Amino acid sequence: MRPGAAASRAAGEERALTSVAAGERYEAEEPADLPRLWHVTLSVSGEAAPLKEVRRALEQLAHDHPFLLTSRYADDHAEIRYWEEARDLHDAAAVALRLWGEHRQTAGLPPWEIVGLEVIDRATYHQRVAEGYGPPPASPVGVHPY
Repeated sequence: MRPGAAASRAAGEERALTSVAAGERYEAEEPADLPRLWHVTLSVSGEAAPLKEVRRALEQLAHDHPFLLTSRYADDHAEIRYWEEARDLHDAAAVALRLWGEHRQTAGLPPWEIVGLEVIDRATYHQRVAEGYGPPPASPVGVHPY
């Protein structure tokens, strides 16, 4: 503020606001309500089931929902990795937590419970992979035994 500027305004007079150009940083930001990509790892486990049935069920889930990148399985546990498009982490996690239960009947999934969930944004996923401590990119894509 310039010296004496306050004194030039009458008591109770509001100061006029002026606009400032937004600049490049503002233009590059995305609105908060646009969907983003989240990398999801869902871990499930339970009583042992025949390996052929587990594989068939995971293949059916992948067929019904082609967003699934990869699944690894054993007779008593499995891990599903995929990308989810959602507004925020809460939405991505909510969808992931419903995935197994909602598709148990249609895909013939074992009656296992969810024992782990990780949801990270795309930048964090790529940073972890670049640093060598994140999950490697899903290759080959598909359903595979541990």
